[in-house]
Amino acid sequence: MYSTLLLDVDGTLLDFEKSQEKALELAFASYGYPLTESTVRLYNQINHGLWKQYERGEITRETVVYSRFERLFKETGIPGDAAAFEDTYQDLLGSGAYLLEGALDLVRCLHEAYTLYIITNGVTDTQRRRLRDSGLSVYMKDIFISGELGVQKPRKEYFDLCIGRMDPPVSRDSMLIIGDTLSSDILGGLHAGIDTCWYNPGFAVPDPRIPATFEVHSFSELRRLLL
Repeated sequence: MYSTLLLDVDGTLLDFEKSQEKALELAFASYGYPLTESTVRLYNQINHGLWKQYERGEITRETVVYSRFERLFKETGIPGDAAAFEDTYQDLLGSGAYLLEGALDLVRCLHEAYTLYIITNGVTDTQRRRLRDSGLSVYMKDIFISGELGVQKPRKEYFDLCIGRMDPPVSRDSMLIIGDTLSSDILGGLHAGIDTCWYNPGFAVPDPRIPATFEVHSFSELRRLLL
């Protein structure tokens, strides 16, 4: 039925939470700033909100990355150059290529049966470095990063551009999007007319407004669905 899989990265193949945790710890330590649980919670709230605004097309990616620590520092009273801190954080984040357990083996198996592409809204240099260091990039026909395309998931235009770059051309009814985020991956599939598989290992409550074609809760379920 499907010949082509469009795979999300963070939360689907790579452990972004672990990468972020390590990068925050190292960045705060390098600047000598205290990092408390409340500071981490506040950062997560700010960061999550900004990325949601980006998904909705309300702000640019640059606004996301260069305002999150500015807001955090202002609210917590941390002194210093937030933009320089962001650059340090991004460099550390790019070095954190932590695969979710079983992800690389899954991708190897899928590569034997499907053509694989990456779809991500992450920062270009950071994502390319993490995909390379994790060993995932060698299995991908191409990597589509929103910062390079100038438009982001879940917008239809993002997927139109991805499809336009596929060689040879691929029909939408032979594609399947696999991702962990309803508001980005699954909604994007609905906008683009592409079937979707919601990877939901945490058993999050579905949103009836964003129905997925399939839902799986583990890589073993995904294997049974596709292989």
